[in-house]
Amino acid sequence: MARIAEAFRQMAHDLHADEPLEQGRCAGPDFCPAATGANPSHSHRTCVFGQHQHQSAPRRHRGAKKNGPQAIGRSRGGCTTKIHLVAANARCALILKLSAGQAGDAPHGRDLLQAGGSVPEGLPLIMDSAYQGDETLQLARELGYSPVVRPNPQRLEPWEYDRVLYRRRNEIERLFRRLKSYRRVFSRFDKLDVLFTGFIVLALIVEALR
Repeated sequence: MARIAEAFRQMAHDLHADEPLEQGRCAGPDFCPAATGANPSHSHRTCVFGQHQHQSAPRRHRGAKKNGPQAIGRSRGGCTTKIHLVAANARCALILKLSAGQAGDAPHGRDLLQAGGSVPEGLPLIMDSAYQGDETLQLARELGYSPVVRPNPQRLEPWEYDRVLYRRRNEIERLFRRLKSYRRVFSRFDKLDVLFTGFIVLALIVEALR
């Protein structure tokens, strides 16, 4: 140990006071050692650990922020996002909307119907049981749709519905399955809604062209 201490003292004695450590050679093309007590006249030679001398600071250090709507909410599955769709068949989506994971389906479903506007009278509208509320059914009829949805068994006055036509509801489920095959969709790599929606639209275009 005495020999090691003596070696360090000799090294410190050989260094000049006006020769900061930053003036030494870099250990590699992308690494520069940082040390305190640097000479201000050579401050332009210092570099961040793992950063090249001519490389600018990382974007996260320049104060750049991703601002915008983020439909992310906490549900039983954790922080999730819901995708609401109106589709013509298993490969053709007409309109979509994002909501936080804890949000109800029916209010956003009504928003999509209103955004789509009126349709030819009597056009079948196959819906999940989450949309069998009176408000949703009334809006669908006012827009010209003929709702096809299974009533809640606890309803006092359940209605009859076309069971054969209702089986086609699996088409929208198959469309969601195709969307979830894209890792960027089911994992939500994008933070902002606008970027996430853009990739969903791109995925829908790819599926429609297959």
